[in-house]
Amino acid sequence: MTRADYIENRTYDEIQVGDSASLTRTLKPEDIQLFAVMSGDVNPAHVDPEYAKSTMFHEVIAHGMWGGALISTVLGTQFPGPGTIYVDQTLHFSRPVGVGDTITVTLTATRKFDHNRHIVFDCVCTNQDGQKVIRGTAEVLAPTEKIKRTRIELPGVTIFDRTARYQSLLARAKGMESIPMAVVHPCDAESLAGVMTALRADLIVPILVGPAAKIRSVAEEQGFDLAGIEIVDAPHSHAAAAQAVALVRAGRAEALMKGSLHTDELMAEVVAAGSGLRTERRISHVFLADVQTYPRPLLITDAAINIDPSLAEKADIVQNAIDLAHVLGIAEPKVAILAAVETVNPAMRATIDAAALCKMADRRQITGGVLDGPLAFDNAVSLVAAKTKGILSAVAGRADILVVPDLESGNMLAKQLEYLAGALLAGLVVGASVPIVLTSRADSAESRAASCAIAVLMAHAKRKRAD
Repeated sequence: MTRADYIENRTYDEIQVGDSASLTRTLKPEDIQLFAVMSGDVNPAHVDPEYAKSTMFHEVIAHGMWGGALISTVLGTQFPGPGTIYVDQTLHFSRPVGVGDTITVTLTATRKFDHNRHIVFDCVCTNQDGQKVIRGTAEVLAPTEKIKRTRIELPGVTIFDRTARYQSLLARAKGMESIPMAVVHPCDAESLAGVMTALRADLIVPILVGPAAKIRSVAEEQGFDLAGIEIVDAPHSHAAAAQAVALVRAGRAEALMKGSLHTDELMAEVVAAGSGLRTERRISHVFLADVQTYPRPLLITDAAINIDPSLAEKADIVQNAIDLAHVLGIAEPKVAILAAVETVNPAMRATIDAAALCKMADRRQITGGVLDGPLAFDNAVSLVAAKTKGILSAVAGRADILVVPDLESGNMLAKQLEYLAGALLAGLVVGASVPIVLTSRADSAESRAASCAIAVLMAHAKRKRAD
């Protein structure tokens, strides 16, 4: 057993005046976040980069007591170590500690008191440039009994910073011109909140389509200012869907957003022959999932439109997702065709379809991505699982796109990632002539705005193709 495997103290009798011990740590962003979560200290100087730029330090800095906690670490784990009882502490903070700074804590015994076994330590924290950032003294009751214990392995900590991931998604559309978006029947608080959030983020120029009096009433109840926002009056949700589609066909809107009406009502107008927004491609839905425990965004399709798609329909679903991945900057997305198993089984249609889709890609009936399937979910997202099962694939364990067998499995997969894994979801209907933000009643305003950001990317990509 090496010294790193155990903790051993130094008793009062073993410590002499002049003895010292030290500890070195480098400050990481997650250290600041964890300290804020643990302490409840959300001073914007520590957790708000925009605010921090306006302070005298011009950057986020560590909580002062993060350095103080390092002093406690030395006292409690090595010098004197287990059995030590804190009695008194004085600290003077002379310099800030920023992300990336390496702090060395040095404790030196300066006085011993035999009558009560107290020891006073001089405490100095210096940065990588040798500058003092904290100095002070600590007084402890030192242990008299020798203690040697196996070092406890601490659990891993994952920070689910939903706000940061949401801002990162919005940043994809930063600097792009806002797009005109027809919002269909936004007659409840959450629908309007999503519109206002996307408007404040400079993503959209909304055109609200629905019963004008009802929309204004909801806005007044929620304190939303609709000044300058166009409202197209429509008597009910069916009429609102038809008028919104007409706005797109007239070139007045570059995207649609579902409000508080049923998906079937909106999509019936979108797919209507002669007056809808259909293209030669099958319309499908794609969830963009930002999962904290996965190293890249995941596109999940189709979980909202096609209930039990045929092979031909799945080919369009795959191509739609690949095209969206290109818009998101994924040059050659890896597409996993999911099934319950990774081998072809004639009794399981999902495996037959998966094999056929891969052959269609080989024959360039599907282009722009790398396909493999059938793959079970674990093999699609885990290199360890794929290796364990002996799967040699450019896609297994590295998937960018997950193509599900049917709507039910896709919807359950997406919602499980959202509610059990803390995923941030954005959802869009693709394959129509314009992107369609298809929201759920349970979606937050932030989720709706995130979906709008992806719609902005798609609209600008369409503009570029038209040029």
